[in-house]
Amino acid sequence: MERDLHIIYLIQNNQIEEGFKILVSDYHQKVYWQVRRIVYIHEDADDVTQNVFMKIFQHLKDFRNESKLSSWIFRITYNESVNFIHKRSKYLNQSIEDYNLAKVDELENDPYFDGEATEILLQKAIARLPEKQRLIFNMKYFDDMKYSDISVILETSIGGLKANYHHAVKKIEQYISESH
Repeated sequence: MERDLHIIYLIQNNQIEEGFKILVSDYHQKVYWQVRRIVYIHEDADDVTQNVFMKIFQHLKDFRNESKLSSWIFRITYNESVNFIHKRSKYLNQSIEDYNLAKVDELENDPYFDGEATEILLQKAIARLPEKQRLIFNMKYFDDMKYSDISVILETSIGGLKANYHHAVKKIEQYISESH
């Protein structure tokens, strides 16, 4: 948090490049893995991560400190990731679920994926979730985000988030139990 304040200070005092370098250093891994959990494939995650940081750099001066810097960054991350999936699925004339399932199937041959069969099964279950439930589940389960932070990122109520997370967990449990 203190580093975020330092980044904001640098940006507000026209030291944008220095602030951006620190921001990239602090957030690159987090952004990459959040993107990767949404787009699944390493090369796609690299491309989207690059787009995220380009967008952050373009709009850094617009950051108004109305939310945490991390929330602002992760909102951009999720928007870019979701837009990427929507564009790709539309381009391939597939539903988002079919597109995601095809990408999960590719994970088994991805040299950058080191998960086991259980991880593939979990990813297949997650890919079948409605988009909002999938995003909420990823943020809560993998990133261990607080509902209040997810609420800011997705611009939705905490009560709705809790309900969506609960439904996502139930669907995942059902899918996994039916797959065994």
